[in-house]
Amino acid sequence: MPLIEAHELYRFYHVGDDETRALRGISLSVGPGEIVAVTGPSGSGKSTLLSCLTGLEEPDGGYVIVAGERITRRSEALRASIRARRFGILQQTHNLLAHLTVTENIELQMHLAGIANAGQIESLLTAVDLLHRAYGYPNELSGGEATRAGLAVAVAADPILLVADEPTAEVDRETELRLIDHFKQRRRAGKSTLFATHSEAMSGIADRVLKMRDGKLIND
Repeated sequence: MPLIEAHELYRFYHVGDDETRALRGISLSVGPGEIVAVTGPSGSGKSTLLSCLTGLEEPDGGYVIVAGERITRRSEALRASIRARRFGILQQTHNLLAHLTVTENIELQMHLAGIANAGQIESLLTAVDLLHRAYGYPNELSGGEATRAGLAVAVAADPILLVADEPTAEVDRETELRLIDHFKQRRRAGKSTLFATHSEAMSGIADRVLKMRDGKLIND
């Protein structure tokens, strides 16, 4: 069974009389142990697609099933519960709460997912080379450190599906390689990753590459 299935997703934005068709009938699925990359030019709808898949936005048409559970057109409380239990989400920015330390951000994510395993935090921070920043605040981190801290938060609950939006857009080559290695480790463990990217190196590790243009999936 696919971990996530999207059926005919549509999403429209309106500013005055102008309409932007961000998604135009997109269907996709991601299976266990898959790495799937979504590519395409800026403005093609990649970020909107990820937001609809994770329930951060409601599509105007179509629906999403996550591990057999429908997330579309459900209450915000239920969508939040599904996100906490099923997803790890790494956005382009704002992955950390500014008033919490790195450790506290990880603890909060684990709490939301109903997990109590304080011993796991040290392992997570070691894996992303941030043990020395365990009690640092987000404004004290470099761009690469903030991305790695966001990744630690995203995978704190050991999600079945990690969804990442341009995870290497603002990081150096060393950080990109660390992220790539982590995504490969997840695949070996039978867990899945879906990310939007412009990076050829990131696309190169994907089992499938989905290409978007003008809100649609395209074939070359």
